[in-house]
Amino acid sequence: MNNVLIFAGGSGSRMNSRSKPKQFLSLYGKEIIIHTLENFQKHPEIDNIVIACIKDWIPYLEKLLSQYGMTKVRAVVPGGETGQQSIYNGLRAIAGFAPADSVVLVHDGVRPFVTETLISDCIRSVKEKGSAITVVPAQETIVELDGSKICSIKDRSRCFHAKAPQCFILGQLTEAHEKAIADGNTNMIDSASLMQHYGHELFVVYGTADNIKITTPADFYTFRALYDVRENQQIFGL
Repeated sequence: MNNVLIFAGGSGSRMNSRSKPKQFLSLYGKEIIIHTLENFQKHPEIDNIVIACIKDWIPYLEKLLSQYGMTKVRAVVPGGETGQQSIYNGLRAIAGFAPADSVVLVHDGVRPFVTETLISDCIRSVKEKGSAITVVPAQETIVELDGSKICSIKDRSRCFHAKAPQCFILGQLTEAHEKAIADGNTNMIDSASLMQHYGHELFVVYGTADNIKITTPADFYTFRALYDVRENQQIFGL
């Protein structure tokens, strides 16, 4: 069984969207989170979706899910105080209907350009190797700082940006979260960091640079441009 856990708990503070969280901003008649969800709804290998959402916005999200026919969504759960806590809430919901050896893809609600190929690659990697972390090559030089001083310049050919989906075996990811809670590690930066901290090997799948996370106003305008490009490719066969 292949499950998706969508994290939609962000408040949009960096977006300066005063009326709505960023995942509910609309473009071309659809909210960003719907653009994201459609990729998983349409994918033939995805069985179930669970969403961790800002509690006060759950009724609004549920209306959207009904409006757009998101039939694979099995549950919407309240987010926690941190992203890690929100993901754990979602994992507990998935564990209520899916076996421990299921695949779970953890993805951002504001990362709408995940492709069918990437989703398939992630599922295959988890089944073959136990994990799948989406990465893209670093396009610019990476430096390490000590205060305001550069102490090392990294070999760019070996540097990649970790993105999403980040994918694992459901039981293993849940167990790592429970260990983190017991240890007081409640604000790990992402699922990959959490799993590596608790001894799991991480294997990569290669994504594309346009798999952006919409966090700032500049990202929103980039999304609009990328969306137009994709629409033109479909219409004109470019």
